[in-house]
Amino acid sequence: MRHLFFLLSLLLTVNAAIAQSFRDAIAANPLVSASNYLAYPSPKGTLTPAPKGYVPFYFSHYGRHGSRYLINPKQYSRPISILAHADSLGILTADGRYALDAARQMAAEAKDRYGELTRLGAVQHQMIARRMSERFPEIFRDTAATIDARSTDVIRCILSMENEMQELVRHNPSLKITCDASQHDMYYMNNHKDTLVARLRREPAVRQVYDGWVKGHVDNRPLMHRLFSSSEYADTISQCDQLAADIFHLATIAQNSDIGATTNLYRLFTTDELYHLWQQTNIWWYLNYGASAVSHGLMPTAQRFLVRDIVEKADSCLQLPHRSATMRFGHESVVLPLVCLLNVDGYGLETSNVDSLEAYGWINSHIYPMGCNLQFVFYKPMDAKSNKPVLVKALLNEEEATLPIPGYPTPSVEECRKKGAPYYAWPDVRRYLLGKASIRP
Repeated sequence: MRHLFFLLSLLLTVNAAIAQSFRDAIAANPLVSASNYLAYPSPKGTLTPAPKGYVPFYFSHYGRHGSRYLINPKQYSRPISILAHADSLGILTADGRYALDAARQMAAEAKDRYGELTRLGAVQHQMIARRMSERFPEIFRDTAATIDARSTDVIRCILSMENEMQELVRHNPSLKITCDASQHDMYYMNNHKDTLVARLRREPAVRQVYDGWVKGHVDNRPLMHRLFSSSEYADTISQCDQLAADIFHLATIAQNSDIGATTNLYRLFTTDELYHLWQQTNIWWYLNYGASAVSHGLMPTAQRFLVRDIVEKADSCLQLPHRSATMRFGHESVVLPLVCLLNVDGYGLETSNVDSLEAYGWINSHIYPMGCNLQFVFYKPMDAKSNKPVLVKALLNEEEATLPIPGYPTPSVEECRKKGAPYYAWPDVRRYLLGKASIRP
């Protein structure tokens, strides 16, 4: 019994240390608290060379649009209205006046551009395309290569696609590219019509877990006291939580546009406050789009049509005599559940204990920053008469990622994860993907 108690205590200590690590990351760089508003980070890892005798042949991808402005104009107007009213009463502190001035400047920058791609968003996709061309020249610099590019019918996604395609053409004018953005493809590009998944998202149990966590961990009153000089006003303001959320969203979105160079709303928050607000967002996305046990692990199944499209397009393109790529451009609300459905890098975690997410490494900022993408690179044996299988490598945000199946030629799943960059036999990956695509919510 004492031995068991010791093991349990050790596990709790290790988990607490891991959980604390992202607070430390936020303390070192507050920008990473932005979750899905995090500007796309450049990849730092190096690619593992392909097994001898293999060469890249086909590229399949789903990527989010680049950096944007906030979508809802009320996210700008609400905090301005509340802070301006307090200013008229003479009860704003210096921090409160800074928040009001910053919010007004950000509202002016975003006026009539709500949800649109910023200049940084365009650059992000140009750089992603440049790295594709440099990393996989066998595909993207082949004079006979073709690219089928599809986007959701949202302008920021269409412009992201165009910026990426233009950069690829700049490196290889011979590329044969077709681009499309149509409601016709939305059933797999941005599926929001899955009625059961939508119903599960509204389940009382999901809301109870989320509300219960927020009530026990998030206290926005200290922030109110730093914004308002009247303690009575700070203690009784009815819009306390909404105002804190709006200012936090303004702080996090600023890094995605020009105003980020001159505005720093992060200074209004303590590290613990940023950490708890990030946790709140992390938990919300996990419950609504991850494989949460509270909703029976079914939320990611909305992407089963996209998984089937990935398989079908790969089956077709691998039969072509020339190299090719399938490029899809959409949203983080697709990338996140897709990554969870396929259990890329273990993000298919299924638990009802939302306090354990960080201990298991479920960190939303690592999955879906602006411009996030999941890439599959297919390699054919150079010897066409060889009996060797086509190989596949997965990249999450351009970093080599793992799938929960044995790698090629025979390492176990655990050995693959230790190596961190396995290649997989396409027949195995195909079987795995089709199994995920067949799951019905």
